[in-house]
Amino acid sequence: MAKMAKIILRKNKTDAVKRFHPWIFSGAIKAIADEVEEGDWVEVYSETGEYLATGFYNSSNIAVKVLSFQPVPDLQALLLHKLQAAYDLRQRLGFLRHPEQLTNCYRLVNAEGDGLPGLIIDWYDGVAVMQCYAIALYQQREWLTDCLRKLYGDQLIAVYDKSAAVLPKSVPSENQYLWGQAEPRQVLEYGQRFFVDWETGQKTGFFLDQRENRALLGRYVQDQRVLNTFCYSGGFSVFAVQAGASLVHSVDSSSRAIEWTHQNIALNSPTPNLPSTNQHEAFTEDVFDFLKRSQPQDYDVIVLDPPAFAKSLSARHSAMMAYKRLNRMAFEKVRSNGLIFTFSCSQVVGPDNFKGAVTAGAIEAGRSVQVLATMTQPADHPVSLYHPEGLYLKGLILRVLDA
Repeated sequence: MAKMAKIILRKNKTDAVKRFHPWIFSGAIKAIADEVEEGDWVEVYSETGEYLATGFYNSSNIAVKVLSFQPVPDLQALLLHKLQAAYDLRQRLGFLRHPEQLTNCYRLVNAEGDGLPGLIIDWYDGVAVMQCYAIALYQQREWLTDCLRKLYGDQLIAVYDKSAAVLPKSVPSENQYLWGQAEPRQVLEYGQRFFVDWETGQKTGFFLDQRENRALLGRYVQDQRVLNTFCYSGGFSVFAVQAGASLVHSVDSSSRAIEWTHQNIALNSPTPNLPSTNQHEAFTEDVFDFLKRSQPQDYDVIVLDPPAFAKSLSARHSAMMAYKRLNRMAFEKVRSNGLIFTFSCSQVVGPDNFKGAVTAGAIEAGRSVQVLATMTQPADHPVSLYHPEGLYLKGLILRVLDA
């Protein structure tokens, strides 16, 4: 393996690395012993020369993301080992069982949660969709593809790289198939059918992290009137319809998202390709505007699953205000004894921050609210014990009463 540049940390900045946190901030660095460029692999040492970690360099606030706390003699062998460990976990979780399997889409690699910062790989019934958020891993995409072929064998149909939108703009890149070819396809989630377009859809095509929460919604909505906001491709709507909700309204500002929602409702209709128009209706509209014109008592259950309102610490305050406003409006509209499923996927908004914003919204709405359950991401989106920032999805099931 080629010689790596050495990064030396300040003597009072080594504790976090020794506690296996995978991020090293620029302020912790005392010196860089060699020339280093964005994406270069580096070794990290203390001032006394003690080896601490191996990772890749970023010219940003998070200067090094760590892949190993042991010396790395062979980088590609390390990547294969980590992919194998991620694959073994999903096998243990039951995602690779055939033919009785009712779910054939899942996350194979969850960045820091699987010891591979900057890498996401999602599996859609034979198609692996890869997003490299880091130049260092983007440069290894061909090797990562070879690893996937070793792991999956004949089960692998194609590998699609969708890194262009998430890499720094200075990196020449384009979304493309790295191996094989595939058309957007139907997948199964707990027996429900969903059309996934990884080429034009958001993220890798589908929000796999809400799988368990979509299924959980189904336990609460029989004969209920349900509003699914920020519906994207209608995941929560499909589960609500299939669970026997009396009425389901889906709302999203994207007309393409509403098209996908209609398509997914139709895929799961008792009459093939014929959506139940009496049970489900979708609206292409801003969610805040829709809630504003809705009437109190219109809905028994409201799902609030907005996109990330904040992607940096500097935006956290404005995000908190948006969460407060959104939840206040839902509290004002849901009927007494109704339920709200409310979520935040903003990593910089922690669980306490989110709960505080929701609480502020409830106070302003003047409603009595009970917390029935907390929700988070599923087991195929694991979180490292040493990297609590990886727990990005927060959710609450709330019962709303009159004051």
